Amino acid sequence: MKRFFIIATLFAVTFTSYSQSLGYQDLALLFSQDDGNGSARFTGMSGAFGALGGDISAININPAGIAVFKNSSFSGTFNSRNSDIISSYYGKSLTSQNQYFNLSHAGAVLVFDSAYNSEWSKFAIGFNYRLTKDFTDSFLTQGNSGVATFTEFPLDNNNPAINYNIADEQRFSNNYGGEISELNFAFSSVHQNKLYVGLGLNFYDLNFSQRSNLTELNNDGSGNDLDANFYQENITTGTGFSANAGFIYKAHPNFRFGLSYQTPTWFTEVLETTNITDNDGFFGDTEIVVSNDNTVYNNTSGGNFPIQELLYRLKTPSKLTASAAFIFGKNGLLSFDYTNKNYQNIKLSNGGFTNENQFFQNELRNTHSFNVGTEWRLDRFSVRGGYKFEQSPDKLAIETDNLEGYSLGAGYNFGNFKLDFSYSDNNRTGLYNFYPQNNTVNPANLTLDNRTITATVTLNL
Repeated sequence: MKRFFIIATLFAVTFTSYSQSLGYQDLALLFSQDDGNGSARFTGMSGAFGALGGDISAININPAGIAVFKNSSFSGTFNSRNSDIISSYYGKSLTSQNQYFNLSHAGAVLVFDSAYNSEWSKFAIGFNYRLTKDFTDSFLTQGNSGVATFTEFPLDNNNPAINYNIADEQRFSNNYGGEISELNFAFSSVHQNKLYVGLGLNFYDLNFSQRSNLTELNNDGSGNDLDANFYQENITTGTGFSANAGFIYKAHPNFRFGLSYQTPTWFTEVLETTNITDNDGFFGDTEIVVSNDNTVYNNTSGGNFPIQELLYRLKTPSKLTASAAFIFGKNGLLSFDYTNKNYQNIKLSNGGFTNENQFFQNELRNTHSFNVGTEWRLDRFSVRGGYKFEQSPDKLAIETDNLEGYSLGAGYNFGNFKLDFSYSDNNRTGLYNFYPQNNTVNPANLTLDNRTITATVTLNL
């Protein structure tokens, strides 16, 4: 088993399929990931809010935290993400740079004082939209492995046919699009001003696309050239749901701890539309041109565009989060979250997924991740910082395949509204193999760096 590459939070690449696009085991891993988007205060502290609460973005980690709010409020967030992907393939290095803008979060909390039971002094209802995963990214790889796979022109009338078995160059472009968004609904209450409990429901909307193009430039050693372009695409949509529950206990005015559990996400109907079919032996959309012939081979000419659809189900891993926070009066705080996620429990169904499910059980593992955040207040002005670490689910991953990131942030409280900003940076490395059917060709080495600027406006209602 070879290492797989992870993009954004995870883009894994299969090594057993004929396809240069993501296989079903790769998609299942990809759809199990979370970018950690949220408000600028949340991202400025690297999402370490499990025992803190008081921020609508923490509703997905621990719904008990919405009862920490003192007043009803509304907040909305935009972010700008800059992505650098460096690819190295047989001695040649290329850098792909992209910038994306998103509405990454919008939510509200309604806080009510209890008029009937002094033991339960307050309860809150929260609603939140969040961009769970932003798939949009692209990269380009170029080099020469010395291996030619398109060695014949399908319309060649020579006898014997010309063999274009000398490789000059390979180029591979990959473009991802789409997102997973979620809607959170939660209820929380506080008992004797010490125990906060909460329950939430989460609904997901999945939209994903991948469009990749492999170009080979080969020759026959006698001055004749063959240029082959091989295009594949995959468009996937679906809906899912999960539930989460948790508590926060204020053991001391300066210390609180929390525990929360999120069920697996069940995507009950995932529809994939793809051109990856057994079409003329090329499993996709192929165009081949040779220098010594004016004829162009195109297996989609005449409207013969290959297409197939598959409807399946996906269950992603559950997660358990333990949290602690130290509160230093009105001056500042320090918070820590630890999350355990078992990727071996991923399951595909409603199709022939025996090999993929076996892969999840044999090649993946429980992952450990932790988030540390701090905030310090200077009257109405606040400064923040954080660190996050997320372990790769691949059992054979090397250290740099793990996700590491840091964040910085600041905010100002104007009274009825607040402005917050944050900057975060995370990076990881990995592999992308666009010749999975050929063990003699090395994958491209990729390094990914994501830098995100986030801005949030909060209105106290």
